[in-house]
Amino acid sequence: MDPAGAADPSMPPNPLAHLSLRDRSEMQLQSEADRRSLPGTWTRSSPEHTTILRGGVRRCLQQQCEQTVRIVHAKVAQKSYGNEKRFFCPPPCVYLSGPGWRVKPGQDQAHQAGETGPTVCGYMGLDSASGSAAETQKLNFEQQPDSRVRAHGKGSDSYSHPCLYWERKSPLLLPSESQEIGGETGRPGSCLKAEPKSLDGGASGHLRRDGRRYLEETLYISDADKRKHFRLVLRLVLRGGRELGTFHSRLIKVISKPSQKKQSLKNTDLCISSGSKVSLFNRLRSQTVSTRYLSVEDGAFVASARQWAAFTLHLADGHSSQGDFLPREGYVRYGSLVQLVCTLTGITLPPMIIRKVAKQCALLDVDEPISQLHKCAFQFPGSPPGEGGTYLCLATEKVVQFQASPCPKEANRALLNDSSCWTIIGTESVEFSFSTSLACTLEPVTPVPLISTLELSGGGDVATLELHGENFHAGLKVWFGDVEAETMYRSPRSLVCVVPDVAAFCSDWRWLRAPITIPVSLVRSDGLFYPSAFSFTYTPEYSARPGHTGVPEPATDADALLESIHQEFTRTNFHLFIQT
Repeated sequence: MDPAGAADPSMPPNPLAHLSLRDRSEMQLQSEADRRSLPGTWTRSSPEHTTILRGGVRRCLQQQCEQTVRIVHAKVAQKSYGNEKRFFCPPPCVYLSGPGWRVKPGQDQAHQAGETGPTVCGYMGLDSASGSAAETQKLNFEQQPDSRVRAHGKGSDSYSHPCLYWERKSPLLLPSESQEIGGETGRPGSCLKAEPKSLDGGASGHLRRDGRRYLEETLYISDADKRKHFRLVLRLVLRGGRELGTFHSRLIKVISKPSQKKQSLKNTDLCISSGSKVSLFNRLRSQTVSTRYLSVEDGAFVASARQWAAFTLHLADGHSSQGDFLPREGYVRYGSLVQLVCTLTGITLPPMIIRKVAKQCALLDVDEPISQLHKCAFQFPGSPPGEGGTYLCLATEKVVQFQASPCPKEANRALLNDSSCWTIIGTESVEFSFSTSLACTLEPVTPVPLISTLELSGGGDVATLELHGENFHAGLKVWFGDVEAETMYRSPRSLVCVVPDVAAFCSDWRWLRAPITIPVSLVRSDGLFYPSAFSFTYTPEYSARPGHTGVPEPATDADALLESIHQEFTRTNFHLFIQT
């Protein structure tokens, strides 16, 4: 039954009808227990303030003028003892992306003079257990005239391509170690463009041209720090000394050294699960200066000393046929068939068997769970019995195949070289998006609210939506598109809002037959705009348009078919029964 059916169809509904006092009274708490469970109050901006913000929010949604800060880092870090410094590997990486970094309000003259936006510098370090200021490393982000991104900081000189678009090409062909990667596509021994596959919902992608990147290679945690977990702290400052904000990474677990014991699924803190993000690096003779990371450049896999990439590690289903990779859930064990998918580009390596490495040998009969910072090797399937098999290998900056030889003393081992041994480690990332185009304030943009899930309650005329996440505060309002919703702050992890009526987005809402999807975002009281990846969909309930003579009622072929079947069974005195 259409809840609006009782209303006068000639009178258009108030776009925010169920936000009026009459409907709000229906949502009043009925007991003291309910009042204690919702300690906040419903709030909404003044009409004048909402009118000013509405046009700006609409522009933000149309022009997508957001700024994004993305911190990518390892899940675990080894503790340093004494005078040694075990730098985090792979080093934390910071990406700045989004068109909002180009020009800021009030900087049009600088933009016309040829500047691309404010210079951004930052400071990165570890959070302090005592709350005092911790030692930080200075970072500088620069956009080079040749469109390459370069970042300068203590102990690093790194670059990345700011715009990479990956086209669908033939599957990857890795040459043997003695063959060069290059030449024309299709010739024997050449490296074809990798096929951009997405097993985790992503697609072929690119890094925005206005992106900036910084790689911090000199961070470590000393043995004087007794914490088991910590976070990285990034402080960004704009030209003129204005502080943009302080951003925190995900939690990082501290370990003394990689576990050499056989892993058990009873303790999964260090295990690696299917669908998680990992990084792979190779370090010849355990020398830090020789570290190379598996990465992707210009559509090909490379071993880079300058940058690293995160890969989604997928575990193959046991029923996967050749040429068909079906991922499944679970913890990854040695001897399993896996596939690596670059999280940035969607490019994949062929399915490979992951092997444990000990004393430069691949162990062919080990099936224990994989752990953080373990040494492993990746074997290409299909090797004839009795041979060592071919393995993923690096040759300087090239990624090639290496032909292993069987161990003469033990049949369940294959002899590898140093370049075929990779260290695997889980990675984490956190992304903060905001837009300062609406804000007329010098206050920092942090804390940036992060939405994790949405939970809908009720329906019809009155429905509420609860936002679960982190960094919420009482100064935030929920917006559906360019319509502000009445919002209640419950806790730093929960916001509740009243869902606006669909009439606010569609004047002909009574006879709407197609769903309407509206983006959900947050706006701070001073106008700071926080976009999100979430949206809300209004699903219509069919009702005939009344009072329209000469206009056929909307009907589908399915409706006409059901009507004819009903008439036929009625005429012949048949009855339909549902058998349970």
